[in-house]
Amino acid sequence: MTTVSRPNPPNPDGDDRRRAFAPDFLTELFRNPLDPAYADAAARRRERGPAPGGWPATLTRAITAVTLAAIGLLFAVAYRHALADEPSRSQARAGLVAQINERKDSTERLRSQADGLREDVARLRDAALDETEANRLRELEAGTGLAKVRGDGVVVRLGDAPSAVDAVTGQRNGDNLGRVLDRDLQDVANALWASGAEAISINGQRLTSTSTIRTAGGAILVDFQPVRSPYDVTAIGPDNLGRRFNGTEAARLFRALAGQYGMTFQVRNANRVTLPAAIAPQLRYAEPAATESPSPNASGTTPSTSPSGGGR
Repeated sequence: MTTVSRPNPPNPDGDDRRRAFAPDFLTELFRNPLDPAYADAAARRRERGPAPGGWPATLTRAITAVTLAAIGLLFAVAYRHALADEPSRSQARAGLVAQINERKDSTERLRSQADGLREDVARLRDAALDETEANRLRELEAGTGLAKVRGDGVVVRLGDAPSAVDAVTGQRNGDNLGRVLDRDLQDVANALWASGAEAISINGQRLTSTSTIRTAGGAILVDFQPVRSPYDVTAIGPDNLGRRFNGTEAARLFRALAGQYGMTFQVRNANRVTLPAAIAPQLRYAEPAATESPSPNASGTTPSTSPSGGGR
């Protein structure tokens, strides 16, 4: 950097001395970046030797080398311990996975046996009843979800939106506003019931009057059975079931969520759909249903009835 000086105006006393401008601060800083005191201290150290009481350079280098060696040894020992523990952790994890798969297979076998026994009981029961009573019982079972049903209906598919990926770490973000919740499945099922559905299942799990849809951890349970995305809510009902459902507030809400957050929402008609039977509920207590016109008993008084029926 060049500093340009300009001449001073002539001195009125006749003195033609001129004042030279000194370099500015930035120029001086770039020319001499090191404080002169450091250079003076280094020169004195070279002349006088190390300060009294200071450690010799050889001893300092030796201490540094020993410290670095100790740190390296600690890292090596920690690494060896981590490698030694890895086989036991992998073995424990493999054992847990094997137990889970074994329990799942056992559950499937028991479920198949239960289905076969249920069919045997239904066959023996129909043989013991006359045709009218057997048909009425089958209709009641179909209405309560305890019998397999087949017919035309609709399939409503809900799916989680893709999770956003962090550009730095590559990990998926935990907050996903387009994830399907348990109350979303509840809203769809209730809207289908209100639209005239006669039977509903979620991913093969038949719904009954005592069914529960709830969240446990990160999974959604339907009657304590885990279901995963995408969720197919299948319903059997009248021919206009799909049109009536599309006109509900729940359908409009999920169409908006699909457009805003990327959630999957599809409604399609389905022919000859088969819904499995639900597991018979374990009722703890029951109350007789209220009758609209209770008949007097033999003493001429009207028996009291419960305002609501059902059981749990």
